[in-house]
Amino acid sequence: MIRLGDLCEKITDGTHHSPVNLEAGPFKYITAKNIKPWGLDLRNVTYVDEATHREIFARCDVRKNDILYVKDGATTGVIAINTLEEEFSLLSSVGVLRAGPAIKPKYLLYALQDPKTKTAMMDNVAGVAITRLTLKKLNDSEVPVAPLAIQDRIVDKLEELLSELDAGVAELKAAQKKLTQYRQSLLKAAVEGALTADWRAERAKRGEPIETGAQLLERILRERRARWEARQLAKFAEQGKAPPKDWREKYPEPLRADESQLAELPDGWAWATIDQISQMGTGVTPLRSNAAFFDGGTFPWVTSGALNSETVTLATEHVTELALKECRLEIYPAGSLLVAMYGEGKTRGKCSELLIPATINQAIAAIVLEPEAQASKSYVKAFLLDSYERMRAQASGGVQPNLNLQIVKSIALPLPPNDEQTEITKLLAGQFDQISQQQIAVDLGLKQAAAQRKNILKAAFSGQLVQQDPNDEPATALLERIRADRTSSTTAIGARGRKTKAAA
Repeated sequence: MIRLGDLCEKITDGTHHSPVNLEAGPFKYITAKNIKPWGLDLRNVTYVDEATHREIFARCDVRKNDILYVKDGATTGVIAINTLEEEFSLLSSVGVLRAGPAIKPKYLLYALQDPKTKTAMMDNVAGVAITRLTLKKLNDSEVPVAPLAIQDRIVDKLEELLSELDAGVAELKAAQKKLTQYRQSLLKAAVEGALTADWRAERAKRGEPIETGAQLLERILRERRARWEARQLAKFAEQGKAPPKDWREKYPEPLRADESQLAELPDGWAWATIDQISQMGTGVTPLRSNAAFFDGGTFPWVTSGALNSETVTLATEHVTELALKECRLEIYPAGSLLVAMYGEGKTRGKCSELLIPATINQAIAAIVLEPEAQASKSYVKAFLLDSYERMRAQASGGVQPNLNLQIVKSIALPLPPNDEQTEITKLLAGQFDQISQQQIAVDLGLKQAAAQRKNILKAAFSGQLVQQDPNDEPATALLERIRADRTSSTTAIGARGRKTKAAA
C-alpha cells in the first residue's frame, strides 16, 4: 500500500473560480458532470475563451492518460482516464492524478476502483451539503501497488474480464429499457382501444347490449348534479331558509372536452374530462417554523416526491390536528388518484394511487372519482400513467413549468364502457405481472454483475487474479530507487543554486 502522493508525478485540481461558460469556443471546460465511469461525456460540455484557458491550464495542465477523479459533490469517487489529445480546462471539483514511474496509468485507474481502496477514500470525504475529498486527503490516500512487470498483466486480465461483464450489463440494461417501453406501449394501446379491439369485435358479433361510454358519462353527470342539489337543499334547511327560485342555475358545470380538437374514438367510447368524473382538490404546506403543526402529528402528509412510486402506502411526514384546522387541509380517502403538478426533475406529471387516507401538499392534485366512476379507477389510473409526457408538455410557466388544478381538470380522457374497462384492466394486469417478473430478473442480474465486478477487482489487487513472478522487482524497491533519484536530483540542484549565489 503506497501513498498516491509518492506514486504520482502530480496531483492537482482545476480552477477554483467559475469562469464564463460559452456554448462554443476554442477550449472545452470539463466539470464533474462530464466524468463518467466509462470515460468523458462530452454531450453537454461548455467552453472557455483562450485567455481563460491559459490561466486555468497554467495551474492544471491535463494530459492524455491522466486520471480524472471527482473529488467534490454528489458524484465524488467517480473516476475516468483522460483519452483526449487536445488541451481542455478543468473545474476544481475534479482532481488530476499523473502516474509516476512506479505505476502505469491504467493500473492506477483500476487500483482506485479496488473496493477496499475506494471505501477507505470515501471514508475521508467530509461535508454534508457539499461533500469533498481535499487534495491533502487525496495525496495521503493509499493504493495497492504490484511490481511494475505484473501491472500490465493485471490490466490485461481485468480488461478481458470486465469487458465481458460490461457487455452482459449492457444487454441487461437494454432489456430493462425494452421492458419499460413495452409497458408504455401497452398503456397507449389500452387507452386508444387497440388492446381490446378483438374483444369489441367478439361482442359486436354476439350483439350483446352494453352501456356505452356516452351513457356512462351521462349517468355520472346526472348523479353528480343530484348530489350537489341534495347538499344545497341540506344547507338551506340547516339555515332555515327556503331555496331561492333560481338556485339550481348556480350549479357549477364541470369542464367539457372540446371534441373538435380530439381524435376519433372506437365505437362505444366517449370523450370526458377529469373534471366531469371526479371532485378535485389540492393541499398546503403548513408553516414549518410552527412546531405545533408537525410535532407529534398523526395525520399522514404526502409530498410530490412520494408519487415516483405508482402507489403511496405511507407518508414520511405527519401533521397535527391543529395544522388540519388552521391550514384547511383536507384528508383524501384511500383510492384517491394523485398527480404531481410540480416537483424536482421528472416528478411533474407523475401519477400514483393513495392507499391510505392522507392529506397532501400544494404540489399535488388529488382526484376523487365520483361514486358512479369508482369502477373506472384502474382505467383512469392507466390513462394518467400513459399521459405523463403529455401532461408535462401542458405545464405552463418559465424556468420550471408547472401544472395546476385547471389544467388537470381540463384533461380529456377517452371513456370506454364499463365492461370494456374491466377487460382492459384484466389484460393490463396480466401483462404487467409478466413484465414485473422480468424486471425482477433483470435487476437481480445487474446486482450480481455489480457484485462480480467488485470480486474481480478485489482478486486483482490481492494478488489472486494473475500469476505472480518472485523474480520481479518488488514495488517497494522500485519506489525506493525513485525516491533516491529524486533526493539526489534535488540535492544537486540545491548545490548548484548555492554555488551560483556565492559566485554572485
